[in-house]
Amino acid sequence: MTKTKTKKNKQQQQWAGWGPGERPEQHYLVAPRHLAGGGDLRHVTEYLRASGWKDRSKTGGPLVFDSPDRSIRVGYDPFVQPGGWTISAKPAPGQDAWYATFGPRLPVEIVAGFTDALTQPRTAHAPNVWEPLHTRGWTTTNHAPHGRASSPDGSAFLQFHQSGPGQAMWWARAATEYGTAWHATFTPTTPMHLIAAFNTALTHPDPVMRPRGHVPPSRHIRTRSVSVLPSQLSAWQQTRLTAARATTWARNTTRRRPGTTPPRPRQTTAGSYARR
Repeated sequence: MTKTKTKKNKQQQQWAGWGPGERPEQHYLVAPRHLAGGGDLRHVTEYLRASGWKDRSKTGGPLVFDSPDRSIRVGYDPFVQPGGWTISAKPAPGQDAWYATFGPRLPVEIVAGFTDALTQPRTAHAPNVWEPLHTRGWTTTNHAPHGRASSPDGSAFLQFHQSGPGQAMWWARAATEYGTAWHATFTPTTPMHLIAAFNTALTHPDPVMRPRGHVPPSRHIRTRSVSVLPSQLSAWQQTRLTAARATTWARNTTRRRPGTTPPRPRQTTAGSYARR
């Protein structure tokens, strides 16, 4: 048997184990993640849905999700300029109203760092929001009451500016040689644990995956080609959603009266969620 036939047979055997008609798709691992482009919105929205948030989106309109207690709303609107994400919260005991905005090209993995934290219990103590930046080698300059941190390659920064009592703003931005890639803003009343969660996701060293044709052009970006099966992508997403359902179920269990039996978290097959 020739080497060509041997290679072909091995390839056919490998494909046979992938399921009927399934073929690998070319994707790219992109670093740094803050320049990877927007990505699949389901990474954010399906986690919120799995965490018990209510989808109030209208067909053909912006995406809108409300928290179970209706105190926080997450929206994504691609139909206005500049568009993107808006997260807003009503005033609550011990917490003023706040909102945050993210540009449409902010990677969903970074958006999820913020929105995932909305579904989790708040920490008792305010974290050091600069710590994730220090840990990942970002250059920081703090001149009270102002502060700024820049990524190692200089393509992104986070800044805090306070012009007076109650007049403060957090904002972040990333740019390439072609201009601004995205921006993010936070009102001064935004809870510190949410900004810390955003910073942790922003500076995470792991690359993120994008399909062929969805990698922004820039000399700042490093890519590595990988072949991925559609079933693998679905399984990875399903693992994330299963964890969200389990966490939500466990939290709801502790809130029920003793002696009651809550329903088990709903299980779905991998890849069954709707594209949004």
